[in-house]
Formats: sequence, C-alpha cells, structure tokens
Amino acid sequence: MPASSDVLVSIRGLKTYYSLRGSFVARLLGREAGHVRAVDDVTIDLHRGEVLGLVGESGSGKTTLGRTILGLVAASEGSVEFEGREITRMSERQLRALRREMQIVFQDPHASLNPAMTVAQLVEHPLQIHKVGSKTERQARVAETLSTVGLDPPEQFMDKYPSDLSGGQKQRVVIARAIILNPVLLVADEPVSMLDMSVRAKILELMLYLRDQLNLTYLYITHDLATAKFFCDRIAILYLGRVVEIGPSEAIYADPKHPYTRALLRAIPDPDPRRTVPRDLPPGEVPDAARPPLGCSFHPRCSLAFEVCGWETRDLRDLLETRWALQEPARYEAEQAVMGDLTVLDEPGSHVRLAPGSGHTATELLALLDTIREESPELPFWKGVKRIAADGEHVEVEFHDPIAPRPLPQGDTTVECHLYDDEALAEAERRRGETAPVPTAVPGVRLQPDA
Repeated sequence: MPASSDVLVSIRGLKTYYSLRGSFVARLLGREAGHVRAVDDVTIDLHRGEVLGLVGESGSGKTTLGRTILGLVAASEGSVEFEGREITRMSERQLRALRREMQIVFQDPHASLNPAMTVAQLVEHPLQIHKVGSKTERQARVAETLSTVGLDPPEQFMDKYPSDLSGGQKQRVVIARAIILNPVLLVADEPVSMLDMSVRAKILELMLYLRDQLNLTYLYITHDLATAKFFCDRIAILYLGRVVEIGPSEAIYADPKHPYTRALLRAIPDPDPRRTVPRDLPPGEVPDAARPPLGCSFHPRCSLAFEVCGWETRDLRDLLETRWALQEPARYEAEQAVMGDLTVLDEPGSHVRLAPGSGHTATELLALLDTIREESPELPFWKGVKRIAADGEHVEVEFHDPIAPRPLPQGDTTVECHLYDDEALAEAERRRGETAPVPTAVPGVRLQPDA
C-alpha cells in the first residue's frame, strides 16, 4: 500500500450537478428546472501506485466522478488536485496538456475504436495529437506498446481493423492507446464488463502487470465487487453520488459496515451450488438523483433505517403502492378510494395533510392507516412516523426531521451511516419517546370491500 503522504489526486467536497431542461416557457423566463446530483460532496485521496475501486449500482455517479477527475465534465463545486495542480479551474488548453498524464479506458471497446482506422493508426493517434516524435519514432513506439499489452508480434495486428479483432484484443488496443503517452493516472471505466468471462481475468492481470511496469495509478470503476476484490487495494462504495463507505479491500470484504455494502456483497454469485447464501437484497432501485431522498439517501431501501434517517411523504406513497400491488383488486380499490389523490405525497417533506377520497371521512382514512400499520408493524417506515392524527376534514402525518449522515471512522474504514453515530442514536432514542401512537381504528368503520 502506498504511503499515506504520497497523494496523487486529492478530491475535496466535489459536486457535479447536471442542469435539467424545463419547458420552453420556463427557459424563456429564466426559471431553473432543477439539477441531477450525479456527484454530491465527495472527498477522497488517491495515492500514487494504488488501485482505488469505485463500486456501486448504475446511477450511483461512478462514471461522472471519474470524468470530473479527468476534467471531461465540469465540477459544480469543490476541488480536484492532481499532483498539486487544481484541475477544476483549468482552461481547456491547460487540460489538454495535462491529459498526457491522465488517460481513460472506456467500458465498451467496440464503441471506443473507430472502425475505419487500423490498429496502428488508433494507437498512434494520441502521439499525433500531442506532436510526439517523428513518424518513424511513433511507429516504433506503437509496435513496442502493442507488444507490451500482449498483442505480439505487433506486426500481425498493426494493419488490422477493429472488426478483425476479438473483444479481448480490442480492449488491449484500447489500453495500448491509453498508455502510449506514459500517463501517471488511468481511469478504467468498467473495462471488463463488456468482455466474455473467459478473458476478464486476463485483462485485469494485464492491467496489474502494467501498473507494476509503468508505475501507473488506477481509478477502477465497476459495479462488480467480485472483480474489485481481485483488483483493488482500496474500495469506495458510492450510492447516489456519495461515498457511503471506503477502506482497504480486505476490510470491506471481511467486515462491511454500511447496509448498502452488505447488500452488494450478498449479490455476488457463489459458484458452489451446495452453499446457501442469503439473498435479502434491498428492495427497489437507486432513487432519482434529481430529487434524492431526505436524510440518508439509502433509507427507503434499508431494513435497518430508524427515526432520524429521513423518512418523508414519498416513502408513504411507496409503502401504499407496494401494498396495493400485492392485493386483490377489490381491496385495492376500496383502500385507494379512502386514500383519495396521492399526488400530495410526491413533494418531498416531513409533514403532509391528507384529504380522504370523495365520500369518505378523515376518521376512515385514519382507521385505514392504523390498519396498515397493524398489519406490517415491523416495517422500518413506521419508526420514522412521529404523529398521525385527524384534523377536521384532513389527516396529518408528521415524520421525524431528517439528519444527514456524516463520515465516521470505523477501524480501517470510514462509513456514512447513523448506525455508527452515537449522537444520531441518542437523538433517535429521544425522539422515540416523543412519538405519538396511531389511534386505534374506530369501531364501525368498514375498510374491507363488500363481499
């Protein structure tokens, strides 16, 4: 492991937001339609000579983080320093010169190679762009680089086109093109996900060989914790643009702290059919980064979430829709009629006033919510409910105010989770004592449909 003082890339408070395009009228009036929080306040150090893995589901912000580090995507806030040079404030001309030291290997070798260029032309192209050497020197450099990545003898490959190569050979060409300028940092964005299983290990072994031979540093982007275990020195787990856990690979695998990390590890296939592995994976998908959940972004999918994790109105809608998807049509229609219009739940917030459906009363709506709670009291959602009460013709639902998780050291790793935050746990205990119980269902109020 590299010395902690030998930092190649220093990332501090990095945010990368994508603006959303609103309606034509809104754009004329200068109104913002919001933004997607692709990278949301990331702080990481990448040490010289190490392999740092960025792991997470699709939509977690891995690729955007890698491209922001390279200056391919503009940062909204924060800083990225490469060998002490601030990247986020560089001009395009300065970045172009810097890219001799920073290169990227894309996910799809088929799409990243121009089908009209030969292998020699593809690998030589970076040298031409940066005006390195004469034509003879460049050709010799291309042959040497192709041999380095295992395309040997190079003469057999230089005049071929990408269509003449296998998937593994194409990715070796992509890697050759990336290393021919002798970079210091290589961002590998899912470099083996498009390849057959039989060649993935060979490509990763090649990349480790190149790290040792060329003194490379890798930022390895993947959704696959199995390959990250084989390839990475440290692993950073990303969820909705935030690093929820980071630490040495051994520590992440031996004792994962964050519930999301544990879920990712449970998703790794076990080749031994005789072993039974629990597959209690989190429900749902990664939320919309344009409207992230309050508090901890993972709380809607977390079985261990509690009072301070950020429960809100949208979580109530998700609970209702999940419940109704499993019900008989008649009961669904009866309950939906009592609940009425749910669009009021679409706006994020810790407080909402629900109006019962046409022909129903607040007493019936309150009784329905009580019935739902009695049928599934074990759901973490109910820990987030502070108060449910009838108020005239409405029912008020109030949730505990969210607390944003903070990075906390836990042994060799750092984790963003309230389960390890003594202050958050104490606050949750205090709020637990303030929670008002939901009134029991009123006798005579019928919630079931007619037989």
